[in-house]
Amino acid sequence: MPEPSPENRPEAEPQPGPQGSPREGEQGKIHVDADWKAEAKAEKERLARETTESDQAARAGAAGTGAGAGSMGCLPAPSFAGLVQTLATQAAIFLSSERDPETGRTLQNLDLAKYNIDLLAVLEEKTRGHLTEEEKRLLDRYLYELRMAYVEAAS
Repeated sequence: MPEPSPENRPEAEPQPGPQGSPREGEQGKIHVDADWKAEAKAEKERLARETTESDQAARAGAAGTGAGAGSMGCLPAPSFAGLVQTLATQAAIFLSSERDPETGRTLQNLDLAKYNIDLLAVLEEKTRGHLTEEEKRLLDRYLYELRMAYVEAAS
């Protein structure tokens, strides 16, 4: 599987030890900082806008034929990108150690996170050779980012 381009990969930043050198055993450990999270959020928002625009164009075409007019309400039309984003969002939620401000509980569940990542991998395997370049990049990027986040959360 090809690796995502360097701008989509999180940087490995070992934390300095007492003498300014990386701590033993932390060589190559991924450090996810706020800048990377902000970039990932901006990328998700950009993809969501693009998906919405293409879905609106598809609906406009379908509305002229009467196919599905009004049946979806305010939901976007089903798409490959929507499916990938749904599974990736579920995995990200289960990888997060953030606490719910109302209950104080965390939703982190590494088994469910791995399950959703594995579902994306099955989707990748079963659609190999049948995706557009954009769909392939989207799936590859989510798989890479989620796998790296899983490794970090599990360690």
